[in-house]
Amino acid sequence: MDSPATPPLRAALLVVQPLKRRHCAECRRGPLALLVPEERAPRCLDCADLGHLVFLPRGDAALTRRSREESRLWAVVVRFNRRKGRYERQGVLVEEAGLARAEVRCLADAEARRRRRVRDARRRAAEDLRFAEAFAREIRRLFPGCPTDRAEAVAGHASVRGSGRVGRSAAGRALSEGAVISAVVASVRHVDTPYDTLLMSGVARHEARRRIAGAVEARLRQWGTEAGTSAGAEARDGAWAESE
Repeated sequence: MDSPATPPLRAALLVVQPLKRRHCAECRRGPLALLVPEERAPRCLDCADLGHLVFLPRGDAALTRRSREESRLWAVVVRFNRRKGRYERQGVLVEEAGLARAEVRCLADAEARRRRRVRDARRRAAEDLRFAEAFAREIRRLFPGCPTDRAEAVAGHASVRGSGRVGRSAAGRALSEGAVISAVVASVRHVDTPYDTLLMSGVARHEARRRIAGAVEARLRQWGTEAGTSAGAEARDGAWAESE
């Protein structure tokens, strides 16, 4: 054989992918792509009564497990790794009908997983919609002069799942006043002031915020509450934590 090492997994039928050219000790056919070691002599699959089995490469654990379950006869295929000095699994030989049944089971599971993913996506979408609506209501409560469509746009942007924006922070999910105001300030800064243009022209972020702080405060005052007034003051000081 390819190595004096003994193939592992004695509890299972073993088939070896030889590293050298080997011929069957019984029928003399070869070189063999797969052989069965019997009494330290190679046998081809046909001579070892395994010729009716089909090879399933490793890589799909569920299909491999189910193919073994569905096959009355199966064998583990191994190959010797010279560098590591050990035999390693390459796949299994299973009955063709067993493999077909296993594939049907796996396809059924895949369809079930697909349907579950669809249901989960719909559930998350409904949750996100309810959260965005609640966020928009809180914006309108704090800034009653803010147009409804603008409040909805701010809420939708701030609350995108996985975005890392303020609406997805712990404070945002709790609809804390600070998080909601921060989202509004960020929107005003980008939409209603030349802030982005200043950044693109090379103005440092803190200097750009200083230049547009008055415009931010004016818009918040226009939308008008005491919360808006305090928000404008905070914006002017550059103290707002935002998620762009």
